[in-house]
Amino acid sequence: MAYAGERADLRALEELEGLLRAVSEDLTGWRARALRAEGSSGRPDPELRNRIADLESENKTLRQRVDAARARVHEMLGRLTFLEEQAREAGNGRGAAGGRTR
Repeated sequence: MAYAGERADLRALEELEGLLRAVSEDLTGWRARALRAEGSSGRPDPELRNRIADLESENKTLRQRVDAARARVHEMLGRLTFLEEQAREAGNGRGAAGGRTR
């Protein structure tokens, strides 16, 4: 007997597989277009090459910024977890101490 959660997981997996198939088909189409475009022009336009180099540089910078932000978020989550644990322990300590003094 399957549980409702398992069916939802199966549905999500099927949706993901469908999306991956669609992306794969799109990628195949884009590759074919790129190959045709490369074959039709003997040499890439210098302006186009410069634009590509600029975009690659910008992409590298953005990836570095995203990685740095991801590291900061991870650090903040660690701090938040620590503070939550501290607060939980402090709350448990007060309850126990309050019960002993009465």
